[in-house]
Amino acid sequence: MDRPATQAVAETAEAQAEPVVQPPAAAAAFGEGSASSNGGATPAGSAPSGSEQASPAPASETAATNPVQQLDLESRVIDALRTIYDPEIPVNIHELGLVYDLIITPQGEVTVRMTLTAPNCPEAVSIPGRVEAAVRAVPGVKDVRVELVWEPPWTPQRMTEAAKLQLGFFY
Repeated sequence: MDRPATQAVAETAEAQAEPVVQPPAAAAAFGEGSASSNGGATPAGSAPSGSEQASPAPASETAATNPVQQLDLESRVIDALRTIYDPEIPVNIHELGLVYDLIITPQGEVTVRMTLTAPNCPEAVSIPGRVEAAVRAVPGVKDVRVELVWEPPWTPQRMTEAAKLQLGFFY
């Protein structure tokens, strides 16, 4: 496996991480004060002065550029992948270890690098299409590309412990 999907998203999130600053109006709406220059707190609804005033997020920022929202999108995509099963195996493709890499851009473009249990799998035509449809249905996903790869070949060692137990693999 090249790298875990969460590592790829974490690297993307770290590269784009910016401190989240709550605008004064939002803080006031929740009854929160903000730190003032005298070390105290200003009452709810009072705007900080001068350099303490928070600047709003850039208008070009999309929902997925926030690292938390990026991880949320990844989680929802993985949940969608868990709905796809090989008809011959009662375990979803994610738990089987068929998904090698999951790349999600801040713009909501998703690339799924995956394999099948064997190159001559009779489901080789239908599974990638079902993966694309399931991921495309996730809110926040703008585009999907499914890459079917054969290297490295899939082996039962790629399965999660839960999948191994469900299928009776005890090694």
